Amino acid sequence: MQQPLISILIPFKNTAEFLPECLQSIINQSYKNWELLIVDDGSTDESFKLVEKFSNDDTRIKLFKNNGSGIISALRLAFSESKGELITRMDSDDIMSSNKLEVLSNNLIKYGRKHVAIGLVHYFSETGIGDGYSKYEAWINNLTKNGTNYSEIYKECVIPSPCWMVFREDLINADAFNSNRYPEDYDLTFRFYQNNYKCIPCATVLHQWRDYATRASRTDSHYAHNYLLDIKLHYFLKLDYDSTRPLTLWGAGNKGKTIVKTLIENEVPFDWICDNPKKIGRDIYGKKLKPFRFLKQIKNPQSIITVANAEAQKQIRNYLKKLELQSMKDYFFFC
Repeated sequence: MQQPLISILIPFKNTAEFLPECLQSIINQSYKNWELLIVDDGSTDESFKLVEKFSNDDTRIKLFKNNGSGIISALRLAFSESKGELITRMDSDDIMSSNKLEVLSNNLIKYGRKHVAIGLVHYFSETGIGDGYSKYEAWINNLTKNGTNYSEIYKECVIPSPCWMVFREDLINADAFNSNRYPEDYDLTFRFYQNNYKCIPCATVLHQWRDYATRASRTDSHYAHNYLLDIKLHYFLKLDYDSTRPLTLWGAGNKGKTIVKTLIENEVPFDWICDNPKKIGRDIYGKKLKPFRFLKQIKNPQSIITVANAEAQKQIRNYLKKLELQSMKDYFFFC
């Protein structure tokens, strides 16, 4: 039986140093029925000529120049030119494990429509991986092994942008790359969640994720924390907020203050609580901060938690457990 065609979408900009290894890892896939739609997003180095050589040697590689600007525009173009029944993304500076397309497609076909096939990721770098990325890798891989990715969707992007695969029809139904919200991978993840697409558990490392000083997630302003908070709050208010229940916000750090200002701007009523004795009782942005114990006085509350300290989060979880409150229904960790 003919293998379904897989369309691989890649935007690229000034990644000539890494593109040969990336493209060769695609050519070396055990799964052979694929097409690569690769879009130059305004490169000023030798990237375009390099990819052009690969495309001349392999007709499955189809090269385009972005008719707009930015990753979202490039992805729209790539998707519009694609013909595959199955769709996946790839980053031009990363490496596919040789069985990546085979494992993702097998899992997706086995589970069927309204599923997202994902895989474990491994960070690598010539200069070594920092503690933050090591923790992120462990965190996201643990979720992926169990297929419980959405359980912590408000903390960080729970589906790695270059390691997912969906049916074409499902991507279209989730509005594909038509949103203009950055980070685009996090926004798409929320739309998978909104459409109730189940994450398929996977225990295999399928993607080698390269870290280096000038990668977009480190340097592009679209990936700054304020954009992450904007997406989190947008989808929380749209998907999980129950306006019939009192809302509380935990934490008075920078993230807490940013969310408070947005809630006030959107005229969303809430109480603000924290555990910092120096801030309890203070009036900030016209809201008086209250102690944690105030939660016991509220009937059937929902809570957004912006406290980042790991030990404090553990104490908060224990406290909420005693109150018999449930994660992703009664409380949501935003960090």
